Amino acid sequence: MESHGPAARRRILIEAVVVLAATAQDQADWLDTHEVGPDEIALGFDDAFRLAGRLAEDGQLSGDVLPLLEMIDEVFSEITQDSSVDRWTKAALFTDPRWGRARRWAREILTAEGEESSLLPSIQIIR
Repeated sequence: MESHGPAARRRILIEAVVVLAATAQDQADWLDTHEVGPDEIALGFDDAFRLAGRLAEDGQLSGDVLPLLEMIDEVFSEITQDSSVDRWTKAALFTDPRWGRARRWAREILTAEGEESSLLPSIQIIR
């Protein structure tokens, strides 16, 4: 398998959605494990979201999930534009309804794509 082929690009997207679909507590634990902040969830999603259109064209992703992916992208845009100090804290994962909406849509995407993994992927951070 080519390392940057359609299947690899799909895996990148699905892994980003798996992290986003996790419970707030699982997300917080994942962040602690990797010693990163909540913005890493959004950054991982943003990188993967850029692959979605091409994946749909390649038949690797249902076109039906594209609107859900776009809604998640809009949520992260809203959070980014919010000037609140606590917008990218672990506490926000539990209290900000925007994170809750993004999680719900991420779960819908995984269900639509037949992906039911509850294991959060590992990431490699270059410091």
